[in-house]
Amino acid sequence: MQRIGVIGAGHVGLVTAAVFADLGNKVICQDSDYQKIKQLQKGIIPIYELGLKELVKKNLKAKRLNLTHSLPEVINKSLIIFICVGTPPRQDGSADLSSVENVVRRIAQSMKEYKIIVEKSTVPVETGEQIQQTIRRYSRGKIDFSVVSNPEFLREGQAIKDTLHPDRIILGVEDKKAEKIMRALFKPIKAPVVITNIKTAEIIKHASNSFLANKISFINAVAQICECVGADVVQVAQGMGLDKRIGGAFLDAGCGFGGFCFPKDLEAFIYIAKKAGYDFALLKEVARINQGQKQLLVKKIEDSVWIIRDKTIGILGLSFKPNTDDIRFSVALDVIRMLQNEGARIKAYDPQAIPKAKRELKNIRFCQNPYEVARNSDCLVIMTEWEEFRHLDLGRIKRLLRQPIIVDGRNIFQPKQMSKLGFIYKSIGRV
Repeated sequence: MQRIGVIGAGHVGLVTAAVFADLGNKVICQDSDYQKIKQLQKGIIPIYELGLKELVKKNLKAKRLNLTHSLPEVINKSLIIFICVGTPPRQDGSADLSSVENVVRRIAQSMKEYKIIVEKSTVPVETGEQIQQTIRRYSRGKIDFSVVSNPEFLREGQAIKDTLHPDRIILGVEDKKAEKIMRALFKPIKAPVVITNIKTAEIIKHASNSFLANKISFINAVAQICECVGADVVQVAQGMGLDKRIGGAFLDAGCGFGGFCFPKDLEAFIYIAKKAGYDFALLKEVARINQGQKQLLVKKIEDSVWIIRDKTIGILGLSFKPNTDDIRFSVALDVIRMLQNEGARIKAYDPQAIPKAKRELKNIRFCQNPYEVARNSDCLVIMTEWEEFRHLDLGRIKRLLRQPIIVDGRNIFQPKQMSKLGFIYKSIGRV
């Protein structure tokens, strides 16, 4: 059993805290949002993540997991402190590290004995050095400490599974004492452990997400060629993915990637490269292609309904991906705003994301199910590949629509089947 502190009860922090508690450790999780902590203590989870509510409740009841608003309490009661606070993007693409700096400074001022400070938040390379300097600057006396980089690779909707069964565990650590403790902490999790220096670990996170974003933009570019020549991008991706050197993951053509990780980390890595003196033109093109997919989808809608102004467009899916309520950098929200700018009326449904979307979107009619969205809409647009949408009663959908038009931004249906059912069906890179 280890004494663990987790600072930040967001998606990464809460999952990290719940999983380590479930593995038998004594975990205390802190957040600066007092109301969030109060809700969590009652078992009310502010985010939708499969299995998280049950895991939190189980470990609160077992007293392996505690929740607090007090940062000094976490610092005093923990040997290993995971920093899981937000690092949102700035206008220039760089990461805003003010929350990280604030937490590190307060750790330095409060710690009275050896601590391992783990950067779990996604941070640019050289942040570890800044953490070390900040602790030395603000600590009271010469107290020993270690800094570790342990980047997360969690997929929202599968975060608990990814924490317990990761492809690899990256530990950027530069002293044997901390390495021994961290290896022991992760021993119950059966996965390859890669030990690097701190800077290498920090680069691995940005390089991994940028590579996956590159893969998505590549297949989206291929999809545009497929449309021009009459090929099927789904079959192209299947043929490519069977090559073990390539693999099929992230070869799904669609209306582009969103979420808080890929767009943010892509821009951050471009900025990091520029700061280091390298023009990462490849990643700039990845971002350009991704932005173009949104415009391509709006063009498909326009081609289908002719004039967008005063048309009612039904949107299925608001979260950036299925099995989460996260709408940060969601492609769906961008497309909705683009359609509104063209004068469209919008109806929308999502199984989980409507409460959050209501805070971000104006002049939207939010519906209780897909059929309410379809009723008297001029076009139905699929923006998120929720499993629920794959099993729609298409006959009913057709009867409810003013015109049988579906624009599928996630390629969840078969074009030939949709044509036989009498739909005008537009997808991405398919004929």
